[in-house]
Amino acid sequence: MIVYGGDWNPEQWPEETWAQDVQLMGEAGVTGVSLGIFSWSFLEPVEGSYEFGWLDRVMDLLAGAGIRAYLSTPTASPPPWFGQRHPEALPVDADGRRLWPGSRQAFCPSSPLYLDKALAVTEQLGRRYGDHPALAMWHVHNEYGAHNSRCYCDTSAAAFRTWLTRRYGTLDALNDAWGTAFWSQRYSDWEQILPPRLTPSYTNPGLQLDFHRFSSDALLSLYRAERDLLRSLSPDVPATTNFMAGFHWDMDYWSFAEEVDVACTDHYLPSQDPFPHVDLAFAADLTRSLKRDRPWLLMEHSTSAVNWQGRNRAKEPGELHRNSVQHLARGADAILFFQWRQSRAGAEKWHSAMLPHAGTDTKIWREVVELGDLLREASDVAGSTVEADVAILLDWSSLWAQDHPAQPSTELRPVEEIKRWHAGLWRLGVTCDLAHPEGDLFRYRVVLVPSLYLVSDAGAANLERFVAEGGVALVGPYSGIVDTCDRVRLGGYPGAWRDLLGVRVEEFFPLAEGETVTLAGDGSGRVWSEVAHPTTAAVLDAYVAGGPAWTRNEHGRGAAHYLTTLPADLTRVLGAVCAEAGVRTSDTPGLELVRRSHPDGRSFLFAVNHTAADATVAVKGTTLDGTPVDGSLTVPGGAVRIVREAH
Repeated sequence: MIVYGGDWNPEQWPEETWAQDVQLMGEAGVTGVSLGIFSWSFLEPVEGSYEFGWLDRVMDLLAGAGIRAYLSTPTASPPPWFGQRHPEALPVDADGRRLWPGSRQAFCPSSPLYLDKALAVTEQLGRRYGDHPALAMWHVHNEYGAHNSRCYCDTSAAAFRTWLTRRYGTLDALNDAWGTAFWSQRYSDWEQILPPRLTPSYTNPGLQLDFHRFSSDALLSLYRAERDLLRSLSPDVPATTNFMAGFHWDMDYWSFAEEVDVACTDHYLPSQDPFPHVDLAFAADLTRSLKRDRPWLLMEHSTSAVNWQGRNRAKEPGELHRNSVQHLARGADAILFFQWRQSRAGAEKWHSAMLPHAGTDTKIWREVVELGDLLREASDVAGSTVEADVAILLDWSSLWAQDHPAQPSTELRPVEEIKRWHAGLWRLGVTCDLAHPEGDLFRYRVVLVPSLYLVSDAGAANLERFVAEGGVALVGPYSGIVDTCDRVRLGGYPGAWRDLLGVRVEEFFPLAEGETVTLAGDGSGRVWSEVAHPTTAAVLDAYVAGGPAWTRNEHGRGAAHYLTTLPADLTRVLGAVCAEAGVRTSDTPGLELVRRSHPDGRSFLFAVNHTAADATVAVKGTTLDGTPVDGSLTVPGGAVRIVREAH
């Protein structure tokens, strides 16, 4: 079964609407809801005094209707009494300003007081509902770090020092790692170390990088604490939390993924993006990659407009359908929205919902019902997985290290470049995974390294082995430059992969805003250039002014390509690398084709047409309604089709 539904917030509405909600959920085909995400002030209106009667009635209503609950711990939004009674547990920003209650996530992640209160309400929920028939999964917290990913208060400073002590052991080791000989920053006492608060000039890069790591670990420790408590009370109930994969980069989701029973994410279209469906594909692929070979859950997306972008565009007819099927195609086994009933008041009252302000006689409601029918028909897709021949390397530590402002060019933005390479593959019709540099690369034919400024010795060796054993790699500029402490790898760039790539770079030449370099291969480069010298590599393209722009080096049974600039026509390079490795590409722009398969050989081809023109797909099988497809399927403009493939 594909789970279908959304966040239900019954505490926002009079109790007489609850039965009507459940009835309408039945009409829409809803099978699961997230519940209780922001209900702490209703569950514990006064510190230490709990009220569960209303939630008992809601859970019983769901159980009676056969709707499963992803019951949340409400710890993402402490009640007003928390900040009033414990102001020392509120977060502080890098400028030293206390952030006060009045929105959500008003707590310091390192605060023992916050953890104590969070575990108290979590324990109450676990004991009361751990064996309730409506309970399907624990939804721990909500969007960790969305607004308080880094706190700079004295409590966080003390916790940071403890984290550093465990990481380095001695001050000598820390001083060496951070290069504190520079600018007279050498520490002689642990108490001298502070978070990277506002300073007269650049903060130490090693300190900033480790503070980002510490801050991610602090949030992960909060998840573990709640998860472990719930597991002790209801050991057979899985637990997860909802990520924000693809648009929030303050937590290391590789680490989080090891702790959740199933990967989940929230995704919202960037409304000003002319190709928002490409961004959606990236977020879905990243989420799927976090727990490879398992389906994942889409915990939130929108039926139409959101409330928090500069221009909150409503979705066109059919767009809700396409977005949802895209997520399904790329591995989601749950399609849920924020939220079920559109709020009448509050900061998110203009955020769309499954049941809009205007009620059931609306485009949104009709599409919600239609989607429920489709997901019911596609129930046998559940449990199948997506295979990919290409992987893009991604490491949060590298993103954080390159985030330091003292870089050769502020225009070389790693997340943008990773997404650009992914978009190039999308336009070629190539499905890809995201992979950790030290992860299993040997399942892929091609590994891409768009922007990996920082790489560990193990990660560098992993890519080298992949190529030596027959793989094809493509490495982008400013990759392999520093070690895990953000110390430059000496001897010429790209330090970690000079031998693998057969190239030695002696100097970077960032380009001015709008400046380009002309390439001999009838193209241009932007943002970046390098003075590079091939040692063993062949030159595939060069700057007209001289010097290699694209090289290829044979290594073992494989080959490693390198770019010294950002090609304006990246698709040409990606297409050539895929062709070399035998990865099939598509020549139908705007038609997204993704395949999900079961271990027993059953497979489903998803065709999503993002254009206004009809498109044709070569496939044999039957559509969801049983219509035979004997070799050719027409997908109308803006439509989606799912085919159970013939074997």
